[in-house]
Amino acid sequence: MLSFLKLIRAGNLLFIALTMFLVKYGLFTPFGVDITLNLFGFSMLVLSVVLVAASGYVINDIYDVDADLKNKPERTYINTSISEKAAYRLFFIFNIIGLGLGFYLSNMIGRPGFSAFFILGSAVLYMYNSQWQQTILVGNILVSVIVGLIPVGVGLYDLLPAITPQNQQTQSVIFSILIDYSIFAFLVNFIREIVKDQEDINGDHNAGYKTLPIVIGISRTNKLLFFLALLPTGFLIYYIYHYLFENLSAVLYALFLLVAPLLFFLVNIWKAKKKKEFKRLSLILKAVLFFGLISIGLLQFILL
Repeated sequence: MLSFLKLIRAGNLLFIALTMFLVKYGLFTPFGVDITLNLFGFSMLVLSVVLVAASGYVINDIYDVDADLKNKPERTYINTSISEKAAYRLFFIFNIIGLGLGFYLSNMIGRPGFSAFFILGSAVLYMYNSQWQQTILVGNILVSVIVGLIPVGVGLYDLLPAITPQNQQTQSVIFSILIDYSIFAFLVNFIREIVKDQEDINGDHNAGYKTLPIVIGISRTNKLLFFLALLPTGFLIYYIYHYLFENLSAVLYALFLLVAPLLFFLVNIWKAKKKKEFKRLSLILKAVLFFGLISIGLLQFILL
């Protein structure tokens, strides 16, 4: 059971679900915006997203067995704790149920075309692991786009169908907030994906992958990461100055839990060389992503 939970990255799935519930009950409800889904419908949305994400984690481990045996043998579960056949079975089950729920929900709200949100997400996760992971930056970008789309996906299903001429301005403001969070999540996760490639360079090289560190080297990738990390750092400083400056608690939260870790990353990425250094920097970025998305639930105390 423990191996199964680790295979599907149960912690990450809980974070996805938490983020989605915070968008609805930490942003939509306190601000009194018009919504489409009741608790049952929204829970169906969360479950469908979580299942598609779980299928992505399973197929990732299936295709990454050779690289994982080199990079993290203690966290390789395919053909050790779980057979490859059983893993494929889980992949198909999660996908079928997740896509089925997404299709049903899309029709339930009268927007059948929205089911493409799940179909494309599932297809991208499969193609990323089977082919694009071996192509420089393509996989990094696509995975980060999917992460960034999680807040927007909630708005797509719960906010967008409820827009009327009377509430359009309010709904648009809330949706723009979701877009800002999505851009931030994309940037931080994109940087983290490249750092993880730095961490896994030996195993990826043996597996024949063409990641950025393998193609241009660790030193040049570090320099690129430094300049990329300036983007979310500048993004946050702009937000603090223009939107949070009058709220001391919000400023302190952003400075200590978001800006400070990013500054630590900027200082340390320039000369990082060892696997343990990249692992620490990856955890720093994961924490930034966590506290950044969790702050969705705090907006009611800042803006109201």
